[in-house]
Amino acid sequence: MSNDTNDTTLVLGATGKTGRRVAARLRLRGTQLRAASRSSRTRFDWSDPDGWDAVLRGVTAVYLVPPSVPGPVHEFVARAEAAGVRRLVLLSGHRADDWGDFAFGLDMRSAEEAVRGSALEWTVLRPSNFNQNFDEDFFHAPLVAGELVLPAGAVPEPFVDLEDVADAAAAVLAEPGRHAGRIYELTGPRALTFAEAVELISRASGLPMAYKRVSVAEYTASLVEQGVGEDEAHHVAVMFDLLESGVSAGTDDGIATVLGRAPRTFEDYVVRAAAAGAWRS
Repeated sequence: MSNDTNDTTLVLGATGKTGRRVAARLRLRGTQLRAASRSSRTRFDWSDPDGWDAVLRGVTAVYLVPPSVPGPVHEFVARAEAAGVRRLVLLSGHRADDWGDFAFGLDMRSAEEAVRGSALEWTVLRPSNFNQNFDEDFFHAPLVAGELVLPAGAVPEPFVDLEDVADAAAAVLAEPGRHAGRIYELTGPRALTFAEAVELISRASGLPMAYKRVSVAEYTASLVEQGVGEDEAHHVAVMFDLLESGVSAGTDDGIATVLGRAPRTFEDYVVRAAAAGAWRS
């Protein structure tokens, strides 16, 4: 149970990949919760600041998933301070301090600047790419069709399980003071190439799957052809420039530090997802 049942925790992006998992864990803990998103009963839209104050009223802690554009989090943090919010837990990206001049992640870097520069108690969670991108996101449909085509080569990625990210976020939100001013890099226990990941998914699911590498330009064009907006397609594609640099290829111990246990393996994820029929057409 929460230490103070009068406290309300606001979860933004509450219908999203991390938000819905975090919200479920907080409810189970007995936390007084306000779940908000564009499609939730409590509506929150980053493009509609006029509605922010009502969402923040009576809130003491916020799980913050930033918007896909830089800037709005600065104003949101100012509103949160004025509303009496005491703690912020921000979802960012793996090793964001090392991204340098890469075009990827300007949204997350702007959000970190706003949160880390505030007077509030803050914690930043920096996960690597999610395991669940293979069954809940852009990678899913191509795998079902039998071939994943991406601009990723031999540089591995320490994929992290969303269940671990949500466990960490819920733990941080439930433990005031313990994680103040901390940045946790959240990764799986080992790094895999995308080709290796596809091979494991193919073996566990019993379905034929292949991996093919293409250029960033080819990948961007294919996303647009599939109906993805040009800005979103570019945002996804430039991530691979960052991955190929190796900046985020290493593993980190954030999961163990927060939760006191090892992170879930990619193999564990694959077995769970395959058993649930994730890649059956």
